[in-house]
Amino acid sequence: MGANHSHGPAVPRSRATVWATLAVIVPLAIATLAALVWMWPSEPVSTAGQPELERVTGTITGITLTPCPEEPPIEGAPQNASPPDPATCGDAQVELTSGAQSGERVTTPLPSGPGAQRFAAGDDVVLVRPPDSTLDVPPYQISDHDRGSSLLLVGAAFALAVVAFGRWRGVTALIGLAITFVLLLMFVIPAILAGQSPLLVGIVGSAAIMLTVLYLTHGFTVTTSTAIVGTVVSLSLTGVLSYAAIGIVQLNGIIDESSFYLDTSYRINTQGLLLASIIIGSLGVLDDVTVTQAATVAELAHANPGYGFVQLYRAAARVGRSHIASVINTIILAYAGASLPLLLLISVGEQPIGQVVTNPVLTQEIVRSVAGTLGLIAAVPITTALAALTATRDRSAGHSHDHGHDDHTPRRARHRRPPDILAGPVP
Repeated sequence: MGANHSHGPAVPRSRATVWATLAVIVPLAIATLAALVWMWPSEPVSTAGQPELERVTGTITGITLTPCPEEPPIEGAPQNASPPDPATCGDAQVELTSGAQSGERVTTPLPSGPGAQRFAAGDDVVLVRPPDSTLDVPPYQISDHDRGSSLLLVGAAFALAVVAFGRWRGVTALIGLAITFVLLLMFVIPAILAGQSPLLVGIVGSAAIMLTVLYLTHGFTVTTSTAIVGTVVSLSLTGVLSYAAIGIVQLNGIIDESSFYLDTSYRINTQGLLLASIIIGSLGVLDDVTVTQAATVAELAHANPGYGFVQLYRAAARVGRSHIASVINTIILAYAGASLPLLLLISVGEQPIGQVVTNPVLTQEIVRSVAGTLGLIAAVPITTALAALTATRDRSAGHSHDHGHDDHTPRRARHRRPPDILAGPVP
């Protein structure tokens, strides 16, 4: 998470600053670990009673196309609806590459209908087998393309580029990314499905990701700790603003079939799930801003030893305002890109702008964007003030330490101090 902001030599830290930082970080880490252990799901959610489909892989060896049947017009459907794609009508001969019948060849109809994918000989595919096959249903049906090998290639290219550019820092970033996925897949999602409060799970999961990944990526330093404290405060503010906004506009979190199914089948608090998604989504941008601001203040303090708190704050805040301006645009474009099909559908319907804005789906994205942006804006002054205060306290402690020595004391000896875990280089 975040970027590599390492510049310059190590910044000396006073003992008071180190102890004050530990007094905040250690209780936060202990509370996060205790909550993680307490809320960790003991066993996976049972799916008993739900039909299971056997999934196997195969390779298409040949395709036999047939004329597409004429379908009667559907009442209420658009008159200009396109007919079925001729390339989706016919049968495919597939050689199974996994499962109990691996090596055998089966014939199955090609997927057809609206949105059906196109397949060709040589394609690797995924097939499903219903638990109770009948004479009217083929034993195997093509479900999708098998993307395992292609995704592995894309992932390898991504990892190679990160390591080639970031070197050791790139390796730690990849490890942090793996930890993030582990916590999301093994804690956040199972805990919510097990009946835990989605909001509490989101807070604990975000705290665990933040503490682990930021320290792993940027090192155990006071600068990283300052960024973490700024992230915690900003993330808490984001949660409060999201809770208030959701209550004001009366959102319940049910906007599509997925959220409706989770509410009816698993009795999950969809409103809390919406809050958790806002908090987790905001974390990825917040930590980049806070790390940047903390590192900027540390660099300014090192380059300009005469700067006081006000000067450090103003100089770093100017950098933060430029960063925020670009990040806000990034957030809006990210949400617009994710909602592009919905925006197109709304545009085709030619609905009045008032109905478009008050649509639950679009309203939810607006609330998500506004709450995340306000938390992001607050992160700059909060983190900048904390980092500037830390830097000026270190300088004051250093001056007091220097004046307490005889003038004949060698300069190297004056600044010699025992190492501590949080006095490393600026991340």
